[in-house]
Amino acid sequence: MISQPTSSGTSAGLRAILLTIATVTGFAMMNAVNKYLTRDFPVPEVVWARFFFANIAILAFAATHPGGWRGLLRTKRPGLQAIRSVLMIASTLMFVGALSMLPLAEVEAISFAGPLFVVALSAPLLKERVPPSLWVAVAVGFLGVLIIIRPGLGVMSWAAALPLCVAMLYAAFQIATRRLGGADPPLTSLFYSGLLGVILTSAFAPFIWRWPDAQGWVLMAISGFLGAGSHFMLIKALELAPASLLQPFTYVQLVGAVIIGYVVFGNAPDLWTWIGALVIVASGLYVALRQRR
Repeated sequence: MISQPTSSGTSAGLRAILLTIATVTGFAMMNAVNKYLTRDFPVPEVVWARFFFANIAILAFAATHPGGWRGLLRTKRPGLQAIRSVLMIASTLMFVGALSMLPLAEVEAISFAGPLFVVALSAPLLKERVPPSLWVAVAVGFLGVLIIIRPGLGVMSWAAALPLCVAMLYAAFQIATRRLGGADPPLTSLFYSGLLGVILTSAFAPFIWRWPDAQGWVLMAISGFLGAGSHFMLIKALELAPASLLQPFTYVQLVGAVIIGYVVFGNAPDLWTWIGALVIVASGLYVALRQRR
């Protein structure tokens, strides 16, 4: 006899799905703000602001919880936290750099190859067995990336390699997160990423800094708060439902990127970008389905 899902379980899953959709919508909005900021400010300064204001939100959030700010500093694996943070910082710098040169939807579509790279890296780094069908999904997803960037056809620029590097770095970041194995609370991991992000990007400040006007400061604050708020919602979603259930709904971010890119920046994806994006999404959905099984 097959047991039926309880109403409480169904309700929790629905809340998790809605939180995931809100999360990726927030990320799409944050990326649009960052792209707009790169028109007037250097990429490291935009990334600095994103981490700086995100940390303000994290500190304010932590102050209302048991343990307070001191609890953010307690980590059982400081070395792995540092590696994870550097991977996130590097991927963020490359992602914002790609946003400054490429259409928003194209950057988002290529970066969605990240879950496929997680599958590829799980074998050598986590010693997990990857079935042949998932290797096929990875290969098909990479074909989708090639369709978008079209190397050898006079379409690809070196900037197109940035979101591909972002996908690989973010996959390594997710692997590092899995290696943490729940050793530290998610808020602690977010805080360390933001703290190291501010410290490392501050090293560039004396050489590239352009003082923002009132509008610039407001947009920078919005970027940081959207990033922190979206991460909080993602954490809550993952507390309610498994990642394999929620992963298909993360592709709503691509829809948001297309709409925002067209309305705000006047960029409409061409046919090949649509085809490549659909191939990547289909591969990612297949991976999520297999993981859920």
